[in-house]
Amino acid sequence: MGRKTNYGVNMKQWCREHEAAVTASIEGNKVTAALIEDHLRKIAWLQHERLVHLIVTVMVVFAELFDVYLVLLHPELGIVPAVIMLAFAVLLGFYFYHYFFLENTVQRWYVIADKMTKERMTVNIEK
Repeated sequence: MGRKTNYGVNMKQWCREHEAAVTASIEGNKVTAALIEDHLRKIAWLQHERLVHLIVTVMVVFAELFDVYLVLLHPELGIVPAVIMLAFAVLLGFYFYHYFFLENTVQRWYVIADKMTKERMTVNIEK
């Protein structure tokens, strides 16, 4: 990671780099126990990230639903709730997109972990 990470980690880049390194190890028959352990640790991190995003997304959905209630049943409040409702809708779009990315990445990494484990077992059996 060449760029500064003072403002967080670029999750897509981090996942892409890890996946490329692991895939190269699998293709080169260089799967080690340490690599499998590192991969499983990163899956755990990604699962945690996914859980946090799910919780935040659900909270924003409830806030959006409450705002829809205000817009529909209390028109005397004016345009402010409608503007907030639109902002929540945009925010939810980004949350859904990022959660979709996290979910699919975790599931793809499960498959990679299975490949690594099978590769490691095959190497140990052949020795």
